[in-house]
Order: sequence, then C-alpha cells, then structure tokens
Amino acid sequence: MPAARGARYGHTNLIAHDWRRLADFYEHVFGCLSVPPPRNQKGEWLERGTGVPGAQLEGVHLRLPGHGENGPTLEIYTYSRVLPQNEPVANRAGYGHLAFAVDDVKQALTAVIDAGGTAVGEVVSMVVEGRGRIEFAYSRDPEGNIIELQRWFAM
Repeated sequence: MPAARGARYGHTNLIAHDWRRLADFYEHVFGCLSVPPPRNQKGEWLERGTGVPGAQLEGVHLRLPGHGENGPTLEIYTYSRVLPQNEPVANRAGYGHLAFAVDDVKQALTAVIDAGGTAVGEVVSMVVEGRGRIEFAYSRDPEGNIIELQRWFAM
C-alpha cells in the first residue's frame, strides 16, 4: 500500500471544556506559544467537514516547544456543545497521551500539579536495552488529559 505523498505531522487536537484555561496551562507549564489568530469558526463547511451538526468552535493553536517556528502545534478547541467523555486512562484504545521531554521529571510534575493538573502515577526510572535509561511519570492536565513527562539518559 503506498504512503500518503508529502505527509508530515501537523498538529494534535484537544477538545476542551475551557480552551483558554487549557491553553494557559500548556503555555505556562511547557512553554508552548500561541499561534495567532485565535480561531472562531462556524458554518455549513465546518458541519460538513467535522460531521457535527451545528458545529461552532473557538480555540487556539499552540506551537509545541523544541521544534522552531515551523514545528507542530497543539490545537485546543471548545465546541459550543462539548460531549462528555470518561476520564482518559493509559490503557484505553485510541489516543493515549501527549509526551513532553523535560530536563527534570520531578520538577515538571510539580509544575503540572501547581498549575492545576494532577499526578497519575509516580516517577520511575528504568534501563531500556540499547537505548539508555528513561525517567518518566504520567500526569493529567486540568481537564484530565494524560501527559507523559520523560527524560532519557545515555548509557
């Protein structure tokens, strides 16, 4: 099967109950930067494209850290009608988590918690044969989405 020609990663989308609060969290904790303009979209084209009758949304794209001005973004939108979802867990099928490489996992976990997030698990460290040692922890943003904080050490 042929690959999609010219494919390159663009963005990840999070649907939020409060896009401003969630964007502020990712800007404050991880240094993401807003990519203007803020989005305010509605209309028949959006309904057709998303398959959501009456689709109307607001939100923002945040440039993810470490990839420069043309790097991928985290798109955070709030629809006028947000459907409820069970709290994400690490082993549920589908998208599981966002991962950020950080200089200090414990400090990053503290920053997540101080900004309104929570810890999911504890900070652990293990050796991955042929790769090095990884230290990581799972956490949640203020709306419950899982974030992996990780640091790799060469062996």
